Amino acid sequence: MLRQLYIKNFTLIDTLDIQLHPGFSVITGETGAGKSIILGAIGLLLGQRADSKALKQGADKCVVEAHFDLSRYDMKAFFDDNDIEFDAADTIIRRELTAAGKSRAFINDTPVALQTLKELGEQLVDIHSQHKNLLLRQQDFQLSVVDIIAGDDAQTKTYKQAFEEYHKACLQLEKMEDDIEQNRQNADFLKFQYDELTNARLTDGEQEELEQKSETMTHAEDIKGALYEAGNALSGEDTGAVQALRTAMNALKGIGQVFPAAAELASRMDSTYIELKDIAQEVNGNLDNIDFDPSELDAVNARLDRIYDLQKKYRSDTIAGLIALQEELRQKLSAIENSDDALEELRAKCQQLKTDCQQLAGTLTRLRTKAARQIEKEMQERLIPLGMPNVRFAIKVEQTALGRNGQDEVQFLFSANTSTPLQPVSQVASGGEVARVMLSLKAMISGAVKLPTIIFDEIDTGVSGRVAEQMARMMQEMGMADRQVISITHLPQIAALGSNHYKVTKTESADGTISTMTELNQDERITEIAQMLSGSDITEAAIRNAKELLRT
Repeated sequence: MLRQLYIKNFTLIDTLDIQLHPGFSVITGETGAGKSIILGAIGLLLGQRADSKALKQGADKCVVEAHFDLSRYDMKAFFDDNDIEFDAADTIIRRELTAAGKSRAFINDTPVALQTLKELGEQLVDIHSQHKNLLLRQQDFQLSVVDIIAGDDAQTKTYKQAFEEYHKACLQLEKMEDDIEQNRQNADFLKFQYDELTNARLTDGEQEELEQKSETMTHAEDIKGALYEAGNALSGEDTGAVQALRTAMNALKGIGQVFPAAAELASRMDSTYIELKDIAQEVNGNLDNIDFDPSELDAVNARLDRIYDLQKKYRSDTIAGLIALQEELRQKLSAIENSDDALEELRAKCQQLKTDCQQLAGTLTRLRTKAARQIEKEMQERLIPLGMPNVRFAIKVEQTALGRNGQDEVQFLFSANTSTPLQPVSQVASGGEVARVMLSLKAMISGAVKLPTIIFDEIDTGVSGRVAEQMARMMQEMGMADRQVISITHLPQIAALGSNHYKVTKTESADGTISTMTELNQDERITEIAQMLSGSDITEAAIRNAKELLRT
């Protein structure tokens, strides 16, 4: 329940801080006084988009804050899921908007995303304005009404999960059929590519080895010359470094006993001698292994040319890429060969999932059909007192193809007269009749959905007199079931039946136009209702009539 509303610097509102009450309350005021502004401020709390133009002229920041009592509603799970502190007796929602266009939202002083605020707002307040009467034209809305009364949330959730699985399987089947058809058309080409790569007998690392071998053989003479020169410098009989090092080492060893430093140097030279001797042997060995064979070089280059051609053809920089492509082609060819079995298996899966969905949808159909009969009966009972003694209201539930909401198409049918056949409500009901139908639906739905606050914005359009009084009594009834109902109205018959009465006024001041809202006492209510009855000139008859209405 909305206990307190605070608005600061919102369009024409300077500061508004007002207490609200449970039950049925009414808000009145002349056209243009600012009732829609208050609804706009509440809309910000419900997660609607903010516009910096909504700030009062000259203000830096706008604040809209509401306090809710949720002690009668089981909503703790929402707060736990969003890691927000829960205070059932005083839940605070705040929205701030700066002149720079920045918007911030808070729940119990915890900053939250706008979507989180919207999710909570949808569970706290329902604002029914005139444009929402257009919902009657939408079959989704009509179906949702039936589902609410049917109480089929669990069955609907189970069905939607099953349908999603069925839908995914159908998409997989469609893709598999397309892929198989395309692959079959390309089977010969795929086979040619696979055979070409297979016959090439590629091995990973082969290219690098061949490229190195080609490079070596191409420069064989240069390599042999360099190796010969190096070998001669290392192991030549007279000038070789190995022999020279050996001579130096022996000379130092010869004086080792009389000059200890020479022995240490000789020892160090010994390891160097062994390493240098090994290097010389390896250089000479490589020299012996370098042979130039033109035919072998041609074979190596031919193999490399084959590899390069395949890489260019298949747009791969490496042999590993060609080998991966070969495996991919093998899998595609294997899939083509085994496609019939896989296709039949997936078709069988889709059929089973479809059967499961049909069974679940059948359960929904039975629940919806039963709820439809209940709605028809209750709507008849609610609409007759609202000035439609010959009203007929029916719900047609027709089966359609499986969809995300089942296999049912729901249509509300309406006739206000015995001589008029039942037709879709959006096509035959007048504005006043649509308003009464929507109010009756809301009253019925509110009994099934635990929504703390419902605000009706001029739901009384197109009605007056006794009908207006009956609509007010219906809103009174809604407000008695642990619920807060607020009606913005221009009709004295509705205003008089509110347990609490608020008036919105607009005044001119030195700072510009200002809208305010105040709660009226009994005398002020009499004056306000009398003015609604007679206009600006309040007559004695209007005063008496207002008092009579308030005693009703």
